[in-house]
Amino acid sequence: MKNLKNIIRKFKQAKILVVGDLILDEYIWGSIERISPEAPVPVLWAKKRTFAPGGTANVANNICSLGGKVTLLGVTGADANSKILLSELKKRKINTQGVFVESKRYTTVKTRILAGHQQVVRVDWEHTDDLPKEINARIFKFIQKNIDSFDAIIIEDYGKGVINAALLKMLIGLARAHKKIITVDPKEENFQYYQSVNAITPNRKELENAIRNLKIKDTTNRFKINTDKLFTDKDVDIAAREILAYLNLDSLLVTLGEQGMKLLEKNGRLTHIPTVAQEVFDVSGAGDTVISTFTLALCAGASNLEAAYIANFAAGIVVGKLGTAVTSVKELLERIN
Repeated sequence: MKNLKNIIRKFKQAKILVVGDLILDEYIWGSIERISPEAPVPVLWAKKRTFAPGGTANVANNICSLGGKVTLLGVTGADANSKILLSELKKRKINTQGVFVESKRYTTVKTRILAGHQQVVRVDWEHTDDLPKEINARIFKFIQKNIDSFDAIIIEDYGKGVINAALLKMLIGLARAHKKIITVDPKEENFQYYQSVNAITPNRKELENAIRNLKIKDTTNRFKINTDKLFTDKDVDIAAREILAYLNLDSLLVTLGEQGMKLLEKNGRLTHIPTVAQEVFDVSGAGDTVISTFTLALCAGASNLEAAYIANFAAGIVVGKLGTAVTSVKELLERIN
C-alpha cells in the first residue's frame, strides 16, 4: 500500500494526450409529481440543469482532477453545445489545443433526465460517421508535431467516428516509434485495429462481443473459444488470453462491475482484483476513471498490477457519486488508507 501511495503522489509528473470522441453530458434535475394528461408518461418538474465533460473529455477531466497534465484531442460541431463543452473544459483548466471543429457534424450530447436520484430517460444527439480525411490529417499532424511533449497516449473509442482504422494505424505506429505508452478504452467493432498497444481496458460485455466479432472475421481458426453459448467466468479468462495474444498486448484489464476487475499480463499471470466500492449510485463514467488512473500509474512507474489496483480504488470512489464524476489524489489516498 505504501508503494501505491508513492505512485499516486507522482501523478503530477505525467503528461498525457487523450484522443477520441468528445461528449457533452447534460443533466436535467427535478421531481415527478403527476402524470401528463397528453399521454401516460410522468411530468418532470425541472429545477436545475448542469453540464459536465463526457466521453473522452471525461477521461481528460479525470486526469486533470488527479493532478496529471493533459491535452485533449477530438472534434466538436460548430454549435452552441460546442461552446458549452469548451467552457466546461476551460473551467477545469484542460488544454483544448487539439480540439477541432467540423461544421458538418454536431457536438455529441447525452442528456440525462433525473427525478431525484433516479434516471428517467436519456436522450442522445450524435454523428457516428467517420471523420472527413482532411480532419483526420489535421489530427495526425497535431500528434506528430507534439508527440515528444507526452509520456502516454490514451485512445478513447466511443464509436462516434473520431477513432477509425486509418487514424489508429498512424497513431499507434507513431507512438511505438517514439516509445510512448499507449492504452485504449476499446469499442468492440474496432478490436482488430488495436495491435501492439500497451493495454486495453474493456468491460465484460465488450470483451465477449469482441471475441465473437474477431472469430467471425478470422479465417485461420486461431480463436478456439466457443462463442455460441453464454460466457462463464472461465470463458472470460480464455477470451482475454486469446485477445491478448492476438493483439500482442502487454496487459489486458477487464472491468467486471460489482465483481471488480481481472488483469491478464503478457507473462500469463491472471489476477482477480475484488471491487472496493462501498456504495454504487452511478456507473456512468467509471470506465473513463479506470483508464485514466491506470495510465497515470504506468506513467508514474507502476507495474501493470500496481496500476490495476490503483484504478480499482479510483473506480470504487466514482461509482459512489451521482452523475459523471471524478476523484482526486486526496480521496484516493484516503480510500487506500
